[in-house]
Amino acid sequence: MDGQNDLERLMIFEHARMNAEAEYLKNPTDADNLTRWGGALLELSQFGDINESKKMLKDAVSKLDEALTINPAKHEALWCLGNAHTANAFLNSDQDEAKVHFDLAIECFQKAVDECPGNEHYLQSLASCAKAPELHKEIHKHGGLGQAQQTLGGGPAASSSAKGSVKNKTSDLTYDVFGWIILAVGLVAWVGMAKSNVPPSPPS
Repeated sequence: MDGQNDLERLMIFEHARMNAEAEYLKNPTDADNLTRWGGALLELSQFGDINESKKMLKDAVSKLDEALTINPAKHEALWCLGNAHTANAFLNSDQDEAKVHFDLAIECFQKAVDECPGNEHYLQSLASCAKAPELHKEIHKHGGLGQAQQTLGGGPAASSSAKGSVKNKTSDLTYDVFGWIILAVGLVAWVGMAKSNVPPSPPS
């Protein structure tokens, strides 16, 4: 069932990416479209291996930076960019390099909050990002995100042994990370697609 859901999500966001790419050819200065494109790439970065994820994230950052060049106050793009930096940090095993990404993420989330005060998602992302370096350290102590992904997706993680409890802890941490990123990116991308794919109103 999960595999089916993943496939559906992959197709939805690949479709969104293609639409945004086509729209960009018509109007390269549409910050909304660039934000949707970056959001779709951010979602797609969750599929495939770590190298593919890093490439997708790099593309996402590029599109979101472009959107912010056009409209520096676009809080949706700032928030998406914060999530891209957070994802990049978690994919990076070097703590110093990860810290650079976390700092950039906090800066983006803070700007998003400044532009749209009171937005619960932005405030939650800002608060979560402050705790993220500790989560990063814990994940990489247990073998990194790749190992955590295997533990999470590699069959039943529950076990009565001590080793099983360590795996469970890693799974919980990974679930927190991916759940957070999926929630954040998914919301932006779904809202963006809903706006861009509104069906025409029926003739009266």
